[in-house]
Amino acid sequence: MNVVVAIAKDSFAARATRVAAIAAKYADAVDADARFPRETVEALRTEQLLSIQIPVALGGEGASITEIAELCSILGQSCAASAMVFAMHHIKLSSLVEHGKGSEWHQDFMRRIAKNQLLLASATTEGGIGGNLRNSICAVRVEGDRCFLEKDATVISYGAHADAILITSRSHPDAASSDQVLTVFLKDQYSLERTIEWDTLGMRGTCSDGFLFKGEASAVQTLPKPFAEIAAQSMLATSHLLWSGVWYGIAADAVARAQAFVRAAARKSPGVPPPGALRLAEVSSLLQMVKSNVVAGLKVYEEAKADADRLSSMAFAVAMNNVKIASSEMILPIINHAMLICGIMGYKNGTPFSLGRHLRDAHSAQLMISNDRILGNTSTMLLVHKQDTSLLG
Repeated sequence: MNVVVAIAKDSFAARATRVAAIAAKYADAVDADARFPRETVEALRTEQLLSIQIPVALGGEGASITEIAELCSILGQSCAASAMVFAMHHIKLSSLVEHGKGSEWHQDFMRRIAKNQLLLASATTEGGIGGNLRNSICAVRVEGDRCFLEKDATVISYGAHADAILITSRSHPDAASSDQVLTVFLKDQYSLERTIEWDTLGMRGTCSDGFLFKGEASAVQTLPKPFAEIAAQSMLATSHLLWSGVWYGIAADAVARAQAFVRAAARKSPGVPPPGALRLAEVSSLLQMVKSNVVAGLKVYEEAKADADRLSSMAFAVAMNNVKIASSEMILPIINHAMLICGIMGYKNGTPFSLGRHLRDAHSAQLMISNDRILGNTSTMLLVHKQDTSLLG
């Protein structure tokens, strides 16, 4: 009881900073072994950060997406894979918080998440459609009060370590591919057969293997809102914003290492401008651009939350897409600048200025969801939607 009281008195940032210290300790091992960051997740549970988005009435702390994005950036400065697990968990939790209010089962499930600090995973990709999350081949089958689902999920990040999976499918066997629902399956309600191993350039600790998913659950575990509505009003926006928080954290730590390198050089030669000083000033401005982009996106989302029509509008979708594109494409030049500043000490592994992991993790940003896919969707919307060109619009 004393631990819970102490945690409640601490700010979200203070709790996340303690978790980040643990994540940093194991970040290189998580990356090298491509293993799940179990120490970070246990620390998140201890600090009760897996449930902060849940309303207070259901046992959570009512944290906003803006507050959660800040925690993503804090964790991202220590271990990008750990931060991404935290972000993906809260992206799925946002679907429950925003769209499970009218369902007694989903409200009870949120209470369980808060009480037991359950970790949520997502299964939206599928063999045959790739990352096109707004289409499904598989279909949920309802018999009486039970539902059954089998899905060839080409990616379920940390699926083997999750306590529950939120999975998309067609709403019934005769439904169109875009007529989708989102169903919660608890760990004891499904089996996973690994079909694809996760051996990648970066983000190795997310353990995003592919699985053949087979589940049976109560039919009431399907969220009452169509997935099209869930995706438009919560999932896509929170994905772009929380992912961007993670990517900002990666870039911020790279710049911090570059700054430490320049300061160390300055101490060795007082009165002489150290190598890299001008590049440091330049990269600082680039980092501020990313921060401003993410903060502006969070502001748009928080203002739009009270208006379902605005959340489903083309203007909102374009704005969120642009946040993702800009932040994901800017962090690679930032890390490259930091690498040039730190030189061989940034290129080598095992130094205080090493940036290899940062660079590899950052390359995932343009691929999840593919920037080409997002730009294609945005271009289609811009054919019928007039862009707001006012400075403060």
